[in-house]
Amino acid sequence: MTVTRFAPSPNGPLHLGHAYSAVVAHDLAKRAGGRFLLRIEDIDGPRSRPELAEAFRRDLAWLGLEWEEVPAQSTRLATYAAAAQELLARGYLYRCTCTRAEIESLGPRIGSQGAVYPGTCKTRPPEPDKPAALRLDMARALADVGPLEWEDAVAGVQRADPLEAGDVVIVRKDAPASYHLAATLDDAADSVTLVTRGEDLFAATPIHRVLQALLDLPVPRWHHHRLLVDASGQKLAKRRGSPSLADRREAGEDGLLLAEQLRLHRFPGGISLASA
Repeated sequence: MTVTRFAPSPNGPLHLGHAYSAVVAHDLAKRAGGRFLLRIEDIDGPRSRPELAEAFRRDLAWLGLEWEEVPAQSTRLATYAAAAQELLARGYLYRCTCTRAEIESLGPRIGSQGAVYPGTCKTRPPEPDKPAALRLDMARALADVGPLEWEDAVAGVQRADPLEAGDVVIVRKDAPASYHLAATLDDAADSVTLVTRGEDLFAATPIHRVLQALLDLPVPRWHHHRLLVDASGQKLAKRRGSPSLADRREAGEDGLLLAEQLRLHRFPGGISLASA
């Protein structure tokens, strides 16, 4: 059975890009006679606003979507902690007290996830009194799990190459888990068989594939859809003030019509799909 999901973070209102992602996931599940899940990813500290989760539900209902809601990330902290402790005990994680500024001052190589960590704390004991993140020793992990592949419904079978991202953070200093760890564990717990999300997360998938291998988790397929961009070619984003679905809803727009326009790729206001 196809089980896919829409997993927004309540750190800002949903916009048209979120609506497109939700419609794509919903329709993939329904066409296959499967399940469409809603998961609230609410572990981003004070940026997570509980009242937005209810607004998200109103937005999805306004679009005419039907869903099953699964437990929010804030209910799963013990699961994240247990997985991190297991990886730490097995020698795959190490403490890192470096700040972003310290890393960037070294002129690091830039990978798909940003500045590639130079491994400073892997070769010297981290300062015990400073806040520490937990990083994945990627070379050691790959040496143990061997070559990995994953399948994208759009792009086909891919060879996982997570080394280009370096030793990514698995547990943040300011949160109980990184996106990489939390999303990977959540998708397994929710029996997700098709991870539907934007192509901006395509390059994160090899990291998730490594975590699945290390933690003996089931391997889903992925569907990375194209992103919506504005007239300047920039991705729609909360931080750039893209018009919210709540504003459209409260202005009296027809949500069912909007959802159908998204399905037909008829986007309003100079918005379009990014080039393939």
